[in-house]
Amino acid sequence: MTGIIASRLTQMGVALPAAVAPGANYVPTVKTGNLLFVSGQVPVRDGKTEFVGKLGAGLSVAQGQQAARLCAVNIVAQVAAALDGDLDRVLRCVRLGGFVNAVPEFTEQPQVINGASDFIVEVFGDAGKHARAAIGVGSLPRGVAVEVDAIFEIR
Repeated sequence: MTGIIASRLTQMGVALPAAVAPGANYVPTVKTGNLLFVSGQVPVRDGKTEFVGKLGAGLSVAQGQQAARLCAVNIVAQVAAALDGDLDRVLRCVRLGGFVNAVPEFTEQPQVINGASDFIVEVFGDAGKHARAAIGVGSLPRGVAVEVDAIFEIR
């Protein structure tokens, strides 16, 4: 992988993992027109699920932010795979959708999903600034704390 964004990732000390294969009947990305939709990514590293549990019941906001950041790393890996490694084709991140596995009383979903948002902005600069949703849910696949999906505009 070469280019401005690849160099930025290197400077950040981030090595993108191989894109995670889908765990069910869907595809990881869909290109339509100049948009790239990335299916929800969970906090998986080296094939192992991380950050299992609920925010507000054993997991802290800081741990949730780490989980969201890992989801964002996996999102960028999916984008790189879909664009044959050329992350410079990304014109902007249009939207992130964040899902936080939390107890009903938990209200800090936006702070948790900042872990993903901050990473995307750090990687893509102003082109990483996006619209967003941060939603609390009662459960997520594999019991993970966070899942994040994304839409990118590409050239």
